[in-house]
Amino acid sequence: MLSKTATLALPAPPKATPAAEKAYRHVKQLVLTDELPGGTMVSEGDIAARLTMSRTPVREAFLRLETEGWLRLYPKRGALVVPVAAGEAQSVVDARLLLEVHAVEALRNRDERERLEARLRASIDQQRDALDRGDIDAYAEHDTEFHLTIVAGGGNPLLTSFYVTLRERQRRMVARSLWRDEGRARAFVDQHEHLAAAVGAGAVAEFRVALRRHLDHAHLPERAAEAGEAR
Repeated sequence: MLSKTATLALPAPPKATPAAEKAYRHVKQLVLTDELPGGTMVSEGDIAARLTMSRTPVREAFLRLETEGWLRLYPKRGALVVPVAAGEAQSVVDARLLLEVHAVEALRNRDERERLEARLRASIDQQRDALDRGDIDAYAEHDTEFHLTIVAGGGNPLLTSFYVTLRERQRRMVARSLWRDEGRARAFVDQHEHLAAAVGAGAVAEFRVALRRHLDHAHLPERAAEAGEAR
């Protein structure tokens, strides 16, 4: 029986070689930015040639990506980029809504609200700058950081850690929903302005409604369009 002070020593995961790490980051970036859309087949040879390396580190990277759920490997055929599952967008939207609204509710006073609003407006400036430069990928990263800043502002590290696990799925969905449409991206930034103002004013109910609309437009465009027609 373990004593109260005893700890279980878990084996550390094997450290990837520099080449395998490079291949892993490269392929994951292609998946998250939708340059390798769901349903695409990709081979070790293609990636190895692109990165001018042998297939061995690429194979290691593919195995790691399969473990994380991004790829599905087929011997002698290559790897399939796993499509976004049916209902996954809705699940992510619901989780984000709960976490972000809770964070705003947790702000205790006007100073906290104003400090968070200032950080959000700095992020908005970065988003606009990225769009002015035509860098949609940088915009997507700043978009993710904007929402993470809201959750972190609630001061609950456990919820913030959970939110971080959603970041990559969010980033992939943002890339999919934008489809390189700069006009939609600029509309999202305008919605961020509304969210930041609601945070600063402590208008939680207004924030909740605006956030739901924003997330639906970003990740569930068909449902958002139906809602617009209904109005």
